[in-house]
Amino acid sequence: MNLAQNTAEALRATRDNWLRSLLTISLIAIGITALVGILTAIDGIEQNITSGLSDLGANSFDVKDKDNNMRSRRRGVAEKIESPLKYNEVMEFEKRFSQNVSSQDAVTIYTNVGFGTEVKYQSKKTNPNSSIVGIDKNYNLVNGFDIQEGRNFTPLDIQRGSQFAIIGTEIKETLFKESSPIGKRILVKGYGFTVIGLLEEEGGVGSSSSTDRSVLIPLPMANILGNDRQLTYTITVGVKNPTQTEALMGEATGLMRIIRGDKLTQTPSFEVSSSDSLSSSLGNIKGLLQLGGGGIGLLTLLGASIGLMNIMLVSVTERTREIGIRKAIGASAKQIRTQFLIEAIVICLLGGLFGLFLGITLGNIVAKFIGSADAQFIIPWLWMSIGIIICILVGLIAGVYPAHKASQLDPIESLRYE
Repeated sequence: MNLAQNTAEALRATRDNWLRSLLTISLIAIGITALVGILTAIDGIEQNITSGLSDLGANSFDVKDKDNNMRSRRRGVAEKIESPLKYNEVMEFEKRFSQNVSSQDAVTIYTNVGFGTEVKYQSKKTNPNSSIVGIDKNYNLVNGFDIQEGRNFTPLDIQRGSQFAIIGTEIKETLFKESSPIGKRILVKGYGFTVIGLLEEEGGVGSSSSTDRSVLIPLPMANILGNDRQLTYTITVGVKNPTQTEALMGEATGLMRIIRGDKLTQTPSFEVSSSDSLSSSLGNIKGLLQLGGGGIGLLTLLGASIGLMNIMLVSVTERTREIGIRKAIGASAKQIRTQFLIEAIVICLLGGLFGLFLGITLGNIVAKFIGSADAQFIIPWLWMSIGIIICILVGLIAGVYPAHKASQLDPIESLRYE
């Protein structure tokens, strides 16, 4: 028999033993669903995070303190612990760097005053998990944060260090419920602030993002709130033209070296990192997740292949007399072996197609649930192709022994089988 005839015969055998075939197909479908579903979900979550990193359609890079916790030792001597960026240094950088960049690029300075802070309004207060961030006029623009209600800080608000605040949606829901927060006075670290703006909800993995639990205040007020400790300042530069990112990073490095007084022979006493490094880190994490998810899916398929082999052996036993008749009328051992191999592959492909449908659907649902409801629907052609190839391989592996056993049956003994 040729391939078409063998395939038709395999479909007939599948139909005749529909319950057994359905159970086998379900085993394969579960394995492919696990494999393709996990990998699709990972791709969807990555797409959502990558989209979030480029809300402005632009690249960005940070100028910040060196991570002294990660310093290395050379020849038994620890590298020098660099002093943090000072307020006057970051302000000088912003003033001079802003004069040299395009009007479409933006520079912002911010500092975190506290991560576990209570925010109070009259008798109500939030959990001690709010972050207080001191910002300048470009912070929301560079980070792509939109104002849902009220207004942003004006340059005059920043210059005067006005006791104004912009809050996240989680703080609004906790303190104001049904009423508008605009114009209300909240208490943060013992200082009163008038709410002038409400950020749009960002959301995040699990529940809300840190932005939804943030209180944004003018940078000069942040210096007052954090006068009891050394604040850490970060400069972020948003670049509209991605091709200019490397050049601007070099320019920023040179300017900050001058401001910090770094000698030409020494390494910079600060760090310049771009969003590309975040993408690279994300890619590494994605690779590990794919490895783990693929391993789980393959283990599931291994169990399914064992089940398929067992069912194929049962099929050979039940069809012993049929095999004897085929051999008696001239079928060769090769033809019998090919018939059972193709039957195993057909069952795997039927289960695989159903598993692909379920895997893609569930993977996208998980990606939307964990990432964002606005995430695009993904059709993972690569994982679909890999899934089909794996189905064929599983069919071959699971069908080899039963097919060989069937081909070696003695036709006389097979005809006597009851």
